Amino acid sequence: MMVEPDEASLTGALEDYIETVYELVRDHKVARVRDIARARKVRSASVTPAMRRLADLGLVRYVQREYIDLTPEGERFARRVYARHQILVRFLQHVLGMPEGAAVQDACAMEHSLSPVAMDHLVRFFEFLGYCPEGSSFLERFHACPMIRNEDGRCTADCPARRDAPAGPEDWAVRLDSVSPECRVRIVQVEASGALRDRILDMGILPDVHGAVLRGGPGSDRFTLRVQGFDIELSPEEANAVLIVPVEEGS
Repeated sequence: MMVEPDEASLTGALEDYIETVYELVRDHKVARVRDIARARKVRSASVTPAMRRLADLGLVRYVQREYIDLTPEGERFARRVYARHQILVRFLQHVLGMPEGAAVQDACAMEHSLSPVAMDHLVRFFEFLGYCPEGSSFLERFHACPMIRNEDGRCTADCPARRDAPAGPEDWAVRLDSVSPECRVRIVQVEASGALRDRILDMGILPDVHGAVLRGGPGSDRFTLRVQGFDIELSPEEANAVLIVPVEEGS
């Protein structure tokens, strides 16, 4: 008995399988269980139940020991998954500058939860890059920025955009370990790399997040920052890596 397919019917694993079938049919005109298993790096015994489920949903034509093909509905689903994958790879690799392998791997994990609204906004972003006269220069400045290239992590005086722009809050940002308790702050940048940066970001210390210093100050050995309702303990190294702007109450 065929089940009417919908978004909830397709798990992430099934979406991966239907995307693989789509790519095999596109590239080789046919898809077989062993080809799918090889492409997905799984055993053939794992592919068969997935194909049966996709057949029950009306997305593939599957008879044991025969070729597998997409139904018109299956091709529609597969194209949508594939399109999400491609736009995410483009964003991660060509905009954020991630290595190709990492971009492909992360896109595979993200594509299953990308909503149509998020897909539309990503496409609009690429439309902006392609059609706006400032689009390409915007991306070039982003890729050339030392903060993005993970060099010294600071804006430099020779940056054309910084040199010609009026002074902003970032021009008087200070380090978290330099402010006294009871100071309210806005986080501007995490000036760190590697494991230190990952650790700070995982705490929820992110750009434009507001917080309050509960304990710390120059010379302190521990710092406490209240962010989004949680009290976060930081070491001197961590506190020194967080650039903030003091803010007034209510701002």
